[in-house]
Amino acid sequence: MPLTDAQPDALAEIYARSLIELAQAQGGREAVEASASELEDILEIARSNPKFSEFLASRVLPVAQRSASIERIFKGRISNLTLRFLQVLNEKGRLPHLSAVAAAYDAHVQRLFGRVEVDVFTASPISTDELKAIRDQLQRALGREPIVHPYVENGMLGGVKLQIGDTLVDGSLATRLRKFRD
Repeated sequence: MPLTDAQPDALAEIYARSLIELAQAQGGREAVEASASELEDILEIARSNPKFSEFLASRVLPVAQRSASIERIFKGRISNLTLRFLQVLNEKGRLPHLSAVAAAYDAHVQRLFGRVEVDVFTASPISTDELKAIRDQLQRALGREPIVHPYVENGMLGGVKLQIGDTLVDGSLATRLRKFRD
């Protein structure tokens, strides 16, 4: 069972909150954000390397053997806090839940620092100035710092769509034409 992207559940929330508390105690915002980045880097490796994903999620590999491998792979490459966190997940048999834990952790970090992730979809690439204007408008509207991820959606005629959490704001030309027709 390879490691896959998963939605946070109650268990993931508990581990994420624990890591946030430890990171804040050890180094404040810098440590919190470092752990978030390290977890995302580890997940990116797992997404791009099925063997590594299987290594993390395997129930066949003995805990002690995986622990030694984790130590060899990550020691000196990630913070001691994140390394120890991976070891705890391994000891508790929770490494297959790493994706859900990381998603919960990221959500906590965003809330903690007043940020919100926003996916911006346009028909063609947008300029840096246009992206800054969108970011500024979102910050005024939302009252939080938007972390904007621009995407090109080839099927769009024009306009813009915003995905903010579970909310889709569709200002695409096709939607406006459909509303006009109706």
